[in-house]
Amino acid sequence: MEHITLLIGIVIVTALVFDFTNGFHDTANAMATTISTGALKPKTAVAMSAALNLVGAFLSVEVAKTISGGIIDEKAGVRPEIIFAGLVGAIVWNLLTWLAGLPSSSSHALFGGLIGATLVSVGTHGVHGDAIVMKVLIPAVCAPIVAGIASTAATRLTYRLSRGRDEQDTAKGYRAGQIASAALVSLAHGTNDAQKTMGVITLALVTGGVIAPHSDPPLWVVVSAGLAIALGTYLGGWRIIQTLGKGLTDIRPAQGFAAQTGAATVILASSHIGFALSTTQVCSGSVMGAGLGRKGGVVRWSTAGRMVLAWGLTLPAAGLVAGAAALLADQGDWGVAAVAVLALAASGAIWAASRRKPVTHDNVTDAPAAPAAEPAGVVTAALKAVAPPPAGPLATSETAA
Repeated sequence: MEHITLLIGIVIVTALVFDFTNGFHDTANAMATTISTGALKPKTAVAMSAALNLVGAFLSVEVAKTISGGIIDEKAGVRPEIIFAGLVGAIVWNLLTWLAGLPSSSSHALFGGLIGATLVSVGTHGVHGDAIVMKVLIPAVCAPIVAGIASTAATRLTYRLSRGRDEQDTAKGYRAGQIASAALVSLAHGTNDAQKTMGVITLALVTGGVIAPHSDPPLWVVVSAGLAIALGTYLGGWRIIQTLGKGLTDIRPAQGFAAQTGAATVILASSHIGFALSTTQVCSGSVMGAGLGRKGGVVRWSTAGRMVLAWGLTLPAAGLVAGAAALLADQGDWGVAAVAVLALAASGAIWAASRRKPVTHDNVTDAPAAPAAEPAGVVTAALKAVAPPPAGPLATSETAA
């Protein structure tokens, strides 16, 4: 019993480390556009986001139940070692995409890690394929599309309502709206992403016989997961904030308000029904939609293409790393120790690589190394041909800008 208790403790600590990486990986979801438009100072923005992530962690446990008893069958022989291996796969992928400045999905990294480790150690009967399709894959495809369409429509409506007014006159009001909508996204992020770590810890407690199957997360689990994601959020994932705020499209206050409001609505609705979707994909889809919604706005499809590629690779890549870790962890205590040492070494190497070209709150609003300008391209031109943005004095001033 002492061995399993120690192992569960290791899993809990590793889960909180993942939660921490989730926080700084996903800070951009709520605050990238708010920072890029100057609505809030970078440090103020991440502090507000951290506090609201913590509050959001207490609002619901539906997503946590999806993780702890929906995707993985805890009765199929899933052991704490398997959960540990799955978390290692998720953490390594999170750090790699953070180093590249790509807003990939922390949620899908976690799902991929758990699924990969379970398939290697238990077999196909250890995962619920129908739950993966209904509550992970379908939301992964639909959520960013829905958010993008909603954001495009909201952006066009916003500019139509303010037609005839000078953009500088309306910018202050939209920046205030951005702060409110960014707060809503942060709250929504806490209700969705913090719960995923709660679900993993609860799953570890169930597989270790500490609590009964299908139990709600204990209060201490909710508190610790909320604090871990809030701390990670406060430190700020500046690399990804730069990509989402400056590298994908040039966001103006009206677009930022529309993008964040649409994203928060989709995330909160999904949390309510237990869909463990990727908040990163939702917010990225909203930003792209806002870029398409403004006349003269350009989405940098090269950056968007890299993001979509990272989204597609996240599940299998995290699963492969976790599967290899599970093979090693299954060898016994020395295998678990070896996985821990290798994970620490990989994390240290990634951190050292990031120091070569650091991105901090001081330079996060600088344009990234990606091309500062990119032709509208076939996609943007086609969308504008189908639904041209409203013309008017404001649109004319934008084109001139």
